[in-house]
Amino acid sequence: MRWRALVGSGVAVAATAVVGASAVDADGVWFRELRKPRWQPPPQVFGPVWTALYADIAVSSAVALSKLPRRSGFAPALTANLLLNAGWTWVFWGARRPSWAAVEAAALTASSVDLLARAARADARAGAALAPYVAWCAFATALSTAIARRNP
Repeated sequence: MRWRALVGSGVAVAATAVVGASAVDADGVWFRELRKPRWQPPPQVFGPVWTALYADIAVSSAVALSKLPRRSGFAPALTANLLLNAGWTWVFWGARRPSWAAVEAAALTASSVDLLARAARADARAGAALAPYVAWCAFATALSTAIARRNP
């Protein structure tokens, strides 16, 4: 893995985390009053899970970027994925649109599947390492959809 790729993907992922987190207001009245499914994890789960996933995305992406040719399309796919990732929080929290956030989460999940496939072409382990991210995005889609249905 090239250090330059790791620094680049690390900076991009960290920026995504900061931009996304800046929209979150888990203690706000709007969120507390939403009807949520019983299977929603407690708020304290999200920080550690996302920290681990973001580290995974940065390292797996650096491996892929180091092994794939520049014209492979991985960098634009990663950029699109990270924009969708940060965008979800702004749609859900900022715009307070759970139904739109469910659509955004579905797009993020599809983008994450694509990113996993692209990474796997470069390195099977890098692709496999992105599987938890895909699973979490799919879970986020289900959760966003459940919240949207309960709060028309």
